[in-house]
Amino acid sequence: MATLQAKSPGSTTPRAAENADIEALMRLNQRAVNANAGVDVLDTAILLALGEGDKVIGVNAYGKSLWAETRRIDVETVDGTNRSYFLKTLSVPDAAERVYGEYEAMSAVWKTMSSIAPKPRGFGPCDGQKSTYFFVCDYLNLTHELPDPVDLRKKLSEFHLSSESPTGQFGFYCTTFDGKNPLNTTWDLSWTSYFRRLMEDIYKIEKAANGCWKEFDDVIQITLDRLIPRLLDALVADGRTIKPTLIHGDLWESNIGTDEQTDEIFIYDACAYYAHHEKEVDEKYRREYFKHYPPSEPREEADDRNRLYAAQTMIVTSLDFPEQRMRELIMSDLNYLIDKYELRD
Repeated sequence: MATLQAKSPGSTTPRAAENADIEALMRLNQRAVNANAGVDVLDTAILLALGEGDKVIGVNAYGKSLWAETRRIDVETVDGTNRSYFLKTLSVPDAAERVYGEYEAMSAVWKTMSSIAPKPRGFGPCDGQKSTYFFVCDYLNLTHELPDPVDLRKKLSEFHLSSESPTGQFGFYCTTFDGKNPLNTTWDLSWTSYFRRLMEDIYKIEKAANGCWKEFDDVIQITLDRLIPRLLDALVADGRTIKPTLIHGDLWESNIGTDEQTDEIFIYDACAYYAHHEKEVDEKYRREYFKHYPPSEPREEADDRNRLYAAQTMIVTSLDFPEQRMRELIMSDLNYLIDKYELRD
């Protein structure tokens, strides 16, 4: 299999190909693509990420993305069977970091539980367009209706329970991106300090994009200085510990699908990092999820932690949908918690 090894942003190295005439194989693939009217020739770097001996028989636009061009690549394998890949290309200033982050995130998800994610195949700069970068993975024929909540939360809990932080800390190997927004994933032994930094950094990006609003800024500052320590330090009080758990990072309806043939649930477009497992669980599915992976102690504060975690997610959403209403919702939830725990001067 000719794939690309992840080294560093913008740097990829082809695995040694057993086929001595790889250039002839690429020419064959290019001729196959040219035979499809109106389809661009695939870049040689992308071809190297496909399966060894794969003959491209079609490239078609597939799906929608706010940040990238997306396509499905159809190939004929050396044994005569057909298969497909999903291709994403970006030509934005931080494209190298984005495709690197997605490759590492999806690789971590796939290695943790291969039955929950498509297999990543490669990433890197295109040979013919140095300002364009790509990410390619297996294509899955998915329906995008929400799966059964019982099945979804059971599988998600299995994924979380199977994960193991390689450092024993919270964070990730590299920066990952929630949409176009970079997440601070620097390793940290403390979930309190990690989450505080995660929330503070995304808040600074949101503030730069949407402007100052003193009332909102004041609530965020109280949250960073008092609310986060109050709720999250309690997780490790009295000798308790919490396990750094690999989470998808941006799990919502558009990043979940069900295989049309097998009914298996898959997740994709991850901005993964190791976190408190409750960070991934939205209010709608919490009861079913907690049957398989119970909430941390103190359990009576689990709903409040969920409200706090949701506020950080809504700040990211506010970047993409800069409406005053989103800030008002965030402030309402945080004010509720600040007042409940009597954290004002």
